Amino acid sequence: MLEVADIFRSHGPVWRATTHLSLGQLKVMSAIERCRTAALGGHVLRCSGCARTEVSFNSCRDRHCPKCQASAAHRWLEARQADLLPVEYFHLVFTLPAAISAIAWTNKRVIYGLLFDIAADTLRTIAADPRHLGAQIGATLVLHTWGSALTHHPHMHGIIPGGGLSPDGERWIACRPGFFLPVRVLSRLFRRRFLEALETAHQHGQLQFFGEYTELANAATFARWLAPLRTCEWVVYAKRPFAGPHAVLEYLSRYTHRVAISSQRLVAFDERGVTFRWKDYRAKGRTRYKIMTLEAGEFMRRFLLHVLPAGFHRIRHYGLLANPVRRASLAKARELLDVVPEADTQPDDPGVAVPPVFVCRHCGAPMIVIEILERTAPIRAPPMPRRQT
Repeated sequence: MLEVADIFRSHGPVWRATTHLSLGQLKVMSAIERCRTAALGGHVLRCSGCARTEVSFNSCRDRHCPKCQASAAHRWLEARQADLLPVEYFHLVFTLPAAISAIAWTNKRVIYGLLFDIAADTLRTIAADPRHLGAQIGATLVLHTWGSALTHHPHMHGIIPGGGLSPDGERWIACRPGFFLPVRVLSRLFRRRFLEALETAHQHGQLQFFGEYTELANAATFARWLAPLRTCEWVVYAKRPFAGPHAVLEYLSRYTHRVAISSQRLVAFDERGVTFRWKDYRAKGRTRYKIMTLEAGEFMRRFLLHVLPAGFHRIRHYGLLANPVRRASLAKARELLDVVPEADTQPDDPGVAVPPVFVCRHCGAPMIVIEILERTAPIRAPPMPRRQT
């Protein structure tokens, strides 16, 4: 199967020498190129059933690597299964206008952080209003920064249980069947609070502007630039509620650890460039599924647009699901919903079978590590190209 790593290995070295990339982007390229190759080392495995031997190279575990995210998503989902409640779950999407997306590219940490916090604050504020739900809610938010064609399109996916605890914490307040919160009300509050926070960030000198946006560093110019954004529509989209908690898990498995493009979407890589499948959301029916070909350098540029700042978490939990209060909040919710908690099984319990780390793909028997392969190259980013003087 064609992989993103094949494109990086083939055209990456020449392209890097002529393109200015951040250290984070260089590290991502290096990780993807070396993932599951001898450069990262590995181990030799022998099947305990059919005695076949196999060489398995180590993964880079970079969160932007298409090959590493399936196992990461599986581990994350196992940890989240215990958090599900027997209620309706809703899926909301908060999208930034194109103008703000344009300056987000050079202000990722600030604007992506605001997108998280303002979306969560908007949901909790409207849900706490007695005119709507009047409850304390929890939410899991997942940041996506790409469109289907790899363009820069920051938006937030929210997965929210359909209800919450009463202000005194003694009742579970369920939302109306099939309806969570009014999206128009959410959109108006999200727009106002985001623009207020963006203006405050500008006043504190937290935003950087380059190229055609350099003049926005001036306070008066920035205020004029913000004015049209106060009146245009901001998209907050509510999808149909999930068909039960298991459907939530199925959705999360596809969205939480998704990267800008998976290898399954790649069609061809030849002298014309990289051809891949994409979805045109402006079209309807079968016509929305299309094929696009990009020159290899442009494909790599678009892919690297979505490298996140170091240490920036793209999955966050708020309200009742926030890490410090999650266990107590869920226990209280289950009590109010008359749900019997499942018995905890400790990993060191001798009665619990521990699944094997490696399984033979031929007979399904456990595989045993018989030899460790050392790395053939150090893990580091490619050297920065020197500028000609």
